[in-house]
Amino acid sequence: MWDIELKPQSETGLSVQIFRSFRNRMLSGRIQAGEALPSTRELARSLGVSRNTVTEAYERLVAEGYAVTSQGAPTRVADGLRTEPNREETEEEAQSKPADGLPDCAAEAAAPLKWDFKTGQPDLTRFPWKSWTRALREAQGTLSPAGFGYGDPQGYGPLRTEIAGWLLRSRGIEADPSDICITSGSTQALYLLAGILHKEGCPFALEDPSHPGIRTIMQLGGRPVQWMPVDDRGARVDTLEGKPLSAVYVTPSHQFPLGGILPASRRASLVRMAAEGGYYVIEDDYDSEFRYRGAPVSPLYEMDPSRVVYVGTFSKTMFPALRIGFALLPPSLKSRWVHRRTFLDVQSPLLEQAALTLFLRERLLDRHVRRMRRIYGTKRQTLLTALETAFGDSVRAQGEASGLHTAVRFPIGTDAEALEAACRKEGIGVYALTRYATVRAEADRNTLLLGYGHLEPEAIREGIEALGAVYAGIRAYHD
Repeated sequence: MWDIELKPQSETGLSVQIFRSFRNRMLSGRIQAGEALPSTRELARSLGVSRNTVTEAYERLVAEGYAVTSQGAPTRVADGLRTEPNREETEEEAQSKPADGLPDCAAEAAAPLKWDFKTGQPDLTRFPWKSWTRALREAQGTLSPAGFGYGDPQGYGPLRTEIAGWLLRSRGIEADPSDICITSGSTQALYLLAGILHKEGCPFALEDPSHPGIRTIMQLGGRPVQWMPVDDRGARVDTLEGKPLSAVYVTPSHQFPLGGILPASRRASLVRMAAEGGYYVIEDDYDSEFRYRGAPVSPLYEMDPSRVVYVGTFSKTMFPALRIGFALLPPSLKSRWVHRRTFLDVQSPLLEQAALTLFLRERLLDRHVRRMRRIYGTKRQTLLTALETAFGDSVRAQGEASGLHTAVRFPIGTDAEALEAACRKEGIGVYALTRYATVRAEADRNTLLLGYGHLEPEAIREGIEALGAVYAGIRAYHD
């Protein structure tokens, strides 16, 4: 009855074909809400594919909300799915769609943008590319042929030593290199931690608002989530009191996306609850290096290294394509981490690890970060000045003076989503806070996120001036 036709020669994988076949039938109403899907074993046998292929398709259906599942019960079609015309998606249509991946607000632009205030984008034009090329060349010369075999799942030993030194210099963390695990960016670290820390029936606590990519990772396979509301001081950890959890994910030094710093009292409460509840806290310190006023914020990790997993990345300090991050693990988690990493991809590329080792050893990253902190600070001030010129005191920038973006609150009644859409038509990329929130509080509805790290000062001024013109046009229309 399922009438699924697979195309083994297609560039689209078999699990994706199965996923799309079920999705299209759900959206068209050919499979009704509450209807049970066949068991993975039964469907695999009828289609002539491996059970793992079917399981992967089912996990994606659950993760994206098309299906629901519970222990000991069949996977069923979710309620409230929007219906589409009753027809199959053609292979040509499928291939024309964007590639799957973590949500990226910048990827949604329908037309080229003249000014794109996307978040999380470092200035790649000022990276010392010649020094990095030299480090790659020298690293290759230091590695023996045997070094290019399978390595330690925790990462290249000399790099772990240099990262320990970097953490001490930049964050004041005294880390043992044996507790550091190298990853393919912070995304992989979070993916591994989600699998290691998940306890059946216990949700992951996430900040709301937060990055959509984090939600995607934590909710894979239908894992439940407990939302923590965020105020101007970061996550409301008091909402977790007494609740059984798998883990808590926080951005305490610079909450993403609102920019608050988690105060000591909330940090202490969170560490206490983690110890009492027998779970761990994941600290994502994604852009702590770029703080423009005052002393660096102390990492939560320092309060209790036995309960806090510190996750960092070099994507913002260097360049995203490097794909090197790390996790600072309590000893109690190391064996499980090594086991999962061994059977995920074994290790990160060795040459880049060796080059980064030299880059850190020669303090090239230290110098680059100091330089970029000054440059980003200037860009941030340019943005604030441009906002004041365009809007006077009617808008307010929120959050601490750090990071590569700021949240800007517009007057009450402003529809940030409508403003975003109107700006896009004029070649301006701005992003409504509601993209990042599950509970759309009134304060979120009038807030935009504006990234500035990758933009030149003149482009920032021009873009904000253009934003002001669009906003004034909307106000005049409604008046």
